[in-house]
Amino acid sequence: MPKIMKSTIDALMKEPPKTVLRDSDLKGFQARRTTTGVTYHFEYRTGGRESEVRRIKIGRHSGAMTPDQARDEAKSHVLAIASRRDPAAERSKSKKTPTLAEYAKTLLDAAEAVAIAHPENAKLTKKTIGTYRSYMRVHIGPAFGKLRLDQIASSDVLHFHNTLSKTNPATANRCRELISSLYGSAAVAGLVPRGTNPTFGVGKNKENARERFLSDDELMALGSAITVAETTGIPYPTPQAKPGKKAKHIARSRPPYIVSTTVTNALRVLILTGRRLREILHARWTDIDFERNILTIFTKAGRRNLHMPEPAMDIIRKMPRLSGYVFPQEKDKKKPLNTLDGPWNAIRRYCGLVDVRLHDLRHSFASVTISGGASLPVVGKLLGHTNAKTTQRYAHLADNPVREALAKAAAHISSAIGNPVTEDASPERT
Repeated sequence: MPKIMKSTIDALMKEPPKTVLRDSDLKGFQARRTTTGVTYHFEYRTGGRESEVRRIKIGRHSGAMTPDQARDEAKSHVLAIASRRDPAAERSKSKKTPTLAEYAKTLLDAAEAVAIAHPENAKLTKKTIGTYRSYMRVHIGPAFGKLRLDQIASSDVLHFHNTLSKTNPATANRCRELISSLYGSAAVAGLVPRGTNPTFGVGKNKENARERFLSDDELMALGSAITVAETTGIPYPTPQAKPGKKAKHIARSRPPYIVSTTVTNALRVLILTGRRLREILHARWTDIDFERNILTIFTKAGRRNLHMPEPAMDIIRKMPRLSGYVFPQEKDKKKPLNTLDGPWNAIRRYCGLVDVRLHDLRHSFASVTISGGASLPVVGKLLGHTNAKTTQRYAHLADNPVREALAKAAAHISSAIGNPVTEDASPERT
């Protein structure tokens, strides 16, 4: 029984198929002659002599798999057996593990079903699910989609993140977060061991949070545009033909875009409260305490009471109760509004605020509140921040009262001590 090495493998190639070469040094390690070449195997028992003999294939002899490489893998199986593990059973289980693309599709399909049937209880909106599908299709899928969950290593994710960061660092961070979330769910489902997450150790790119605050003039322009939208309607922009193309198929005119009062009222309440989009759109009449001006919402952290300003409550009080939701969909009153993207894009284009997002209304509310003298803890409470660090992004806005106080104090002291004497005004020295 010779040792398995290149010379003995070359000799085995001359033997008939089904010939077995057992290694003299490592028990269980063997090479088998097939009709097309040689394959390496490891044979073992999980118990005593009476237990079943199992055989696991290591690989095919080739330039990529040498006798020494096959021996090293066979040794790893010896160590696994010594640890009371079954290599064949583990490999069988691994083959049943879904690929990253398969698992992501399963989770996103389930999340989308909830978002459609019960949007008020959904953890992910349809828009977010669409974004995640885009990440899988464009970035994550081509890199890892065909690999099983147990085949992706931290080094693979690190290389992927570093490569994508060169062109789009923010997207690289979002993809990293999605991969991490998928593995967290897979661990709960028992598809991978707990603590198995290839994003561990892969640092995020530093991102500068976008801050866009509306001035008083811009708020006035926005309010006027909302009024136009719900009354006379927003005119469609005149379509332009592409250079060198004829314009005969371009529509000459379209009726103005009239936005429903349900949508415009939702926008006004968002502006007045600084609340998150779904906190307002998914509000039910039964969630509102009209005596105390409080809106109750239910989050992952539990039940929370949101204080509502009187102008926002006044808008809500005057709205008709068309369904259980304060802001129901026009086509299906049993469902709440899911998005305001279409009307918002038309309104912001009309008033020239093309760079303002819906979420910027929340930033603007914080800006106005701080300018009015509110402290950061109070602003955090109004915005519903559970972490004080989140409110710190507005810390620079709180400097305005400090600057005003400093200017007043300096002006008062300056008038008391007098202006400094300049060199030209100083008396001549003798």
